[in-house]
Amino acid sequence: MRKMLCWLTVFLSGACSLCAQSPADIKRWETRAAQVEIIRDTHGVPHVYGKTDADAVFGFLYAQCEDNFDRIERNYLEMLGRRAEMEGPGALYDDLLMRLIADTADAKKDFDRSPQWLKDLLVAHADGINYYLYKHPATQPVVLKKFEPWFHLMYTDGSVSATSTGGATTADLKKFYGPQLQAQIKGLGLSGGTDLVRSQDQMGAKTPDQWMAAAEDAEWRGSNGFAIGRAKSASGNPLLYINPHVPFYFRCEGQMVSQQGLQAYGAATWGQFFIYQGFNENCGWMHTTGYSDVADLYLEKVRQTAKGWVYAYEKETRAVRSKTIDLQYTEKGEMKSVRFTGYYTHHGPVVGEKDGKWMALKEYNRSLKALVQSWQTTKANDLAAYTKAMQGLSNTTNNTVYADKAGNIAYWHGNFVPKRDARFNWALPVDGSTAATEWKGVHPLEQTVRILNPASGFIQNCNATPFTASGKSSPKRNFYPVYMAPDGQNARGLRAAQLLDQPNK
Repeated sequence: MRKMLCWLTVFLSGACSLCAQSPADIKRWETRAAQVEIIRDTHGVPHVYGKTDADAVFGFLYAQCEDNFDRIERNYLEMLGRRAEMEGPGALYDDLLMRLIADTADAKKDFDRSPQWLKDLLVAHADGINYYLYKHPATQPVVLKKFEPWFHLMYTDGSVSATSTGGATTADLKKFYGPQLQAQIKGLGLSGGTDLVRSQDQMGAKTPDQWMAAAEDAEWRGSNGFAIGRAKSASGNPLLYINPHVPFYFRCEGQMVSQQGLQAYGAATWGQFFIYQGFNENCGWMHTTGYSDVADLYLEKVRQTAKGWVYAYEKETRAVRSKTIDLQYTEKGEMKSVRFTGYYTHHGPVVGEKDGKWMALKEYNRSLKALVQSWQTTKANDLAAYTKAMQGLSNTTNNTVYADKAGNIAYWHGNFVPKRDARFNWALPVDGSTAATEWKGVHPLEQTVRILNPASGFIQNCNATPFTASGKSSPKRNFYPVYMAPDGQNARGLRAAQLLDQPNK
């Protein structure tokens, strides 16, 4: 066990990455640390106690840094579009995709307009990491010498598939933007990066058999969540089974407690301040990756004029917007730079080309509301509070399995689901020249696929269809648009339903 993290006072005699910090910063860190207690159990899991929620966040990030600062830095480099500064030119297209999708200027604006309680958490988040680096000069960040409070607003979703691209890949990006790179760096051969998400064309296939074939390799690494109601439970108590399968070391385990009502234990994605999958004294929540259609590709009819690129929309032409994107990468120990011109239509950034048309991506990957929702679900103590948090409609990649001590079990398939014209096949790129394909707002929570206290007494989701989630009590497929739940079936889902649907408790 280890108590007050402020008990150790380190007088730095040599150079370190944070020696330039102001006395005001150091005093703020020390004052915060005096209000934090970290106790590690016999398994090394940190239990963090603070007077305020911000204290708990500060201590939780400090403890995460003790265990895996390298992964924290990498996660934020990915979301900031700066991985190539650590990994070299092979990550340039991944960085370009992130920089096209999310603008750091928007994150900074979101920080400025955040409510004070959230600003306090964001400052404590950065302070916890920076204080760790101050106390441990031997830990040298590769790139991020100082963490800023707005960083977390670039990473608002704790899912494995934190970025939705509508099926576009970094290979599409390389084909479209590659000539710009080759013009600056002759002969630089890049692999095209690693796809950030699985293709929607694959995972959102039209039939269960097609989906099964495309997702065969995923059978060994998917997440599973089960909720058992009192009537089905042998003990008479509701049960929640939290079984997240993620890449090795993708998440940490811990507990956060404050005198402001925070009491949560579970898994957090490295570098994030909320418990992503876990429980408190009253309820528990499990997220599984889902495949609700949350991002779309639009085919834009473009042509070049004397004044620049334009694209067709209804009976007019609109100017393609452009933005300069400067990226850095390390090569043989030297930092180098490359410049791209990114293109945008009103749908979003251009991420590729198909059949002579540019593909623009419409998405909702980064938002202030998403981070607020992530925190509020962590602090929810009953079904009403959890449901209210879910009404933020900002979770883009997850399904949610829920249970509480009052005996409720519930399920939400996805959360943020744009309304669309059902005449179009949204699993494929759609025509960007017509208003008919525009999103028409977002489905309210009560219109999404959901289950509450089913008569069957159980809920299961294994990254598969919600239409077998509760046996005979499952939702009916024909009540919902296809894009809301294109997920097919898989072996884990079939087996879970078979086992849980048996008459024994």
